[in-house]
Amino acid sequence: MEFDTVMMSRLITAMTLTFHIIFATLGVGVPLFISLAEFIGIKKKDKHYELLAKRWARGFVITVAIGVVTGTAIGLQLSLVWPNFMQLAGNVIALPLFMEVFAFFFEAIFLGIYLYTWDRFKGKYTHWLISLPVVLGAGISAVFITTVNSFMNSPAGFTMINGEFTDVSPIGAMLNPSTPVRVAHVLGGSYVTVGAILATIAALALLRKKTATEYHKKALKMTVISVFVFSVLTAVAGDASAKYLAEHQPEKLAAAEWHFETERNADLVLFGWLNDDNEVVGEIRLPGFLSFLAHGSFNAEVIGLEETPEGERPPLWIHYMFDLMVSIGFFLVGISFLYLVLTFFKRWNANNKFMLWLIAASGPLAMLAVEFGWIYAEVGRQPWILRGYMTVDEAATSSPYITHMFFLFLALYIVLGALFVITLRKLFKNNPAAVELEKHYPELNKGDK
Repeated sequence: MEFDTVMMSRLITAMTLTFHIIFATLGVGVPLFISLAEFIGIKKKDKHYELLAKRWARGFVITVAIGVVTGTAIGLQLSLVWPNFMQLAGNVIALPLFMEVFAFFFEAIFLGIYLYTWDRFKGKYTHWLISLPVVLGAGISAVFITTVNSFMNSPAGFTMINGEFTDVSPIGAMLNPSTPVRVAHVLGGSYVTVGAILATIAALALLRKKTATEYHKKALKMTVISVFVFSVLTAVAGDASAKYLAEHQPEKLAAAEWHFETERNADLVLFGWLNDDNEVVGEIRLPGFLSFLAHGSFNAEVIGLEETPEGERPPLWIHYMFDLMVSIGFFLVGISFLYLVLTFFKRWNANNKFMLWLIAASGPLAMLAVEFGWIYAEVGRQPWILRGYMTVDEAATSSPYITHMFFLFLALYIVLGALFVITLRKLFKNNPAAVELEKHYPELNKGDK
């Protein structure tokens, strides 16, 4: 059987991004929570939070190790799988790619110092300060790599002459129109997702009731509050993203909302499906809300998909990715807000199994939202790899060995995924928080029982 090289190129990149985004998200978000936990522990003189920071830091090291491998794989694939794209745009995106590596090294250096200097300083804030470069490095790394993806959506910083990019300004390319909203959305989404995952761990521990109760109660409170704050901020970033799309990538917004005809007071379409005649069936319509979402006015005109040439229209199934991402976002806001209300009115307790199960579900759902969001972002740009300049078909390799590469990378990711799970189980399942509390802080463990 002979495989289509373009399709195989798409599959290998999709597989890599789907796997890498898990570790990239954790890599951006976990340092912030480590730093927050240690700061609260120092401020409140609470050893529970100090132990949270220590245990999260151990798990984070494993995440970084896997993320390095998958990030390297992406770098290799840019040249091996998309050589024509790199030939055209390599000199434009070289700077942010290099700076992303520099940011990672900056983060890794301070992470090593942070891990090996616990209890080595007289002033506890000195050690906490070392966590800040780790947080900064993780965030900046995400910023640089996001500017590359933003450039692919809204190319800038060059002049095209005779099919080649000249007068290249890497800074101009990095500061393209979509960079601000995409960076805000990526960072906010990472912090929300990591907060939800850590809240899931705490909720499951409370449901099992086999570990340190007070320790996990505090972990739950800290993480769920963070989920609420960052989910609201991410929603604001999402609103800005919609307004950017309406102005700069109207075909992407139109495909996501199944908005076919240009009109004012455009309806927001939720859920539903398309029949054989491409008519929307079974949907929920919010009159005028698409106009409001796109331009801040219920009477604003929203460009329909009919304005885009048929060969340049994104696939219509991205509507489902958009709906799933947004629905999970609202779920996270709702659950975290309900937790805050119950806590404020002193109606919350750790025996509320219904709420604990809802919180436990938030972590996996948040990670799914990240996956759905990236699928929407990448597929919504189709058929372009570099919008307006090069299609995916033009960029892909013609090498017949692309199929072999697919299975090699698939095997690599299976091994990495298995090692990640096994290592985390060894680190935490065989060394629960209760054991560490008993060993290092026996006076606290009495209260946990």
